[in-house]
Amino acid sequence: MDLEEYRRRAEKALSKPAKYGPDLDVRKFPPPKRPRSFQEILRQSSHMLASLGIDPSKADTSTYIQIDEEPVELKTGVEGVRLYTLRGALKENLVDEYFWKAVQVDADKYTAAAELFGNHQGYVIIAEEGAKVSKPVQACLLMSTPRSIQAPHNIIIVNEGAELHVVTGCLTMMEMPGLHAGISEFYIKKGGKLTYTMIHQWEESTHVRPRTAVIVEEGGQYISHYINLTPTASLQTDPKVYLEGEGAKAYLSSVIVSKGSSIMDVGGTVYMRAANTSAEIVSRVVTKDRAQVTARSLISAEASNSKGHIECDGLLLSKESRILTLPSLDAKIDEVQLSHEAAVGKLSEEQIYYLMTKGFSEEEATSMLVRGFMEVKVEGLPEQLKRQIKAAIDLAAAGL
Repeated sequence: MDLEEYRRRAEKALSKPAKYGPDLDVRKFPPPKRPRSFQEILRQSSHMLASLGIDPSKADTSTYIQIDEEPVELKTGVEGVRLYTLRGALKENLVDEYFWKAVQVDADKYTAAAELFGNHQGYVIIAEEGAKVSKPVQACLLMSTPRSIQAPHNIIIVNEGAELHVVTGCLTMMEMPGLHAGISEFYIKKGGKLTYTMIHQWEESTHVRPRTAVIVEEGGQYISHYINLTPTASLQTDPKVYLEGEGAKAYLSSVIVSKGSSIMDVGGTVYMRAANTSAEIVSRVVTKDRAQVTARSLISAEASNSKGHIECDGLLLSKESRILTLPSLDAKIDEVQLSHEAAVGKLSEEQIYYLMTKGFSEEEATSMLVRGFMEVKVEGLPEQLKRQIKAAIDLAAAGL
């Protein structure tokens, strides 16, 4: 593996804008200096970690925590799972065939910044062949330095017949602008299954540019739940899933709450490149104040007997906010089934009035309706994690 070649390609792409989302000058966000005390930061953020479902104190868990660009917690407590820092995995030649293979290093300035400024930090999670891992692996990426960049590069490998849950939380502790540009590459081997839950809790001046790609082999499954319930300066993400093996499946759900002056361009793309594959993309978007959200989704059918469905709903809670839904279906071959439904609207005054006649206040009625709107099918998660997600949605709904 030629790391210098990746660096050269990244340097050439450092000014290459992304296709969507507000353009940023990544050079204005330098790598952070080492904080004075990682332990103090962990102590101060313990309640925030708990809200994201991250509890590093448990003995029977596998946990990775990174503050800015420094891994500060690396604990393997789950049988069938191996956990490394990216730098450690590169030194042991464990990820040579995966590093920058699903995501291209020169895709745009944000992938380039991850290679040039991320210091080759991030996590590598490997589920061993045939392992059925019931306890979720925990990962947290925490930003603590104002005006800096955090650019981890994460790789997950689910070997043949393995099943793995990963819960990752991302959050910021500072109130000054910062940039998160994380890279995630996931590889699901024959008959493997990965359930990946990402919960973001950003600060309203943070810019977020994650880049994710997933390759799924024969009979593999990828289930993703993305939750963002806090405002951010700007967010642009469009994870791409490649169903390369026959019978592979993908399910992507997202719940987005956008408030203040947030600008968000969120999406999901699935390419069904093998026969008998299936994909479903489900999104719920709620906007308030002056927030703007563009919700994109694309399912491309490129092989016979593939099936795909998109469901995209938006709820406007203010006259000044805006939601643009762009569901796309692309059939490149006969014998496929593709469908979509999309709707954007406001809360029904009749429903609010009905609940008020039952004794609820207008605020309580509104919160109940918003909470019901944000509920999506949460597949493949342990009951405890389902309860944590429900509690987070309930809290967000009450704040609207």
